Amino acid sequence: MHLATYVGLQHAASRTLADAFRQVADGHAAEPDVHSLCHTLARMSDAHVGRLAPVADRYGEQREDEPERLHADGLSRTRSGGVGLLRDLQDLYTLASFVDITWTVLGQAAQGTRDRELLDVVDTCKTDTQRQLKWLNTRIKQAAPQALIASAATT
Repeated sequence: MHLATYVGLQHAASRTLADAFRQVADGHAAEPDVHSLCHTLARMSDAHVGRLAPVADRYGEQREDEPERLHADGLSRTRSGGVGLLRDLQDLYTLASFVDITWTVLGQAAQGTRDRELLDVVDTCKTDTQRQLKWLNTRIKQAAPQALIASAATT
């Protein structure tokens, strides 16, 4: 059974997303909404890690069986300026999308195994992840014109 591989993948990806949200929050502290909301969204991902712990205890986490391309890279650093913020938000969006689709895969496994506990975890965490994605999408839309057009007009 490869369920343990995906439990481990989701556990690691959720931790990585939480860390990445914190990194962007601190790297863009001059943007009050980004600083505050990214810390809030990091705590949401931290809660996902906690909710997955009993599932991981039950199914295990087989990281050694994970294909090399199945991983979630975090941010190595934050960038500066408006375009830097835009790129960092896009990186968060990419990582959150990875987390979201991994919840979908785990949800399918939960249905297949009729694991009510896992299904409850997936339902709650997937809803939270979709909220994270919606905020990121909105904030990217807000940042794009200022970063791409306004800065070009001043040069």
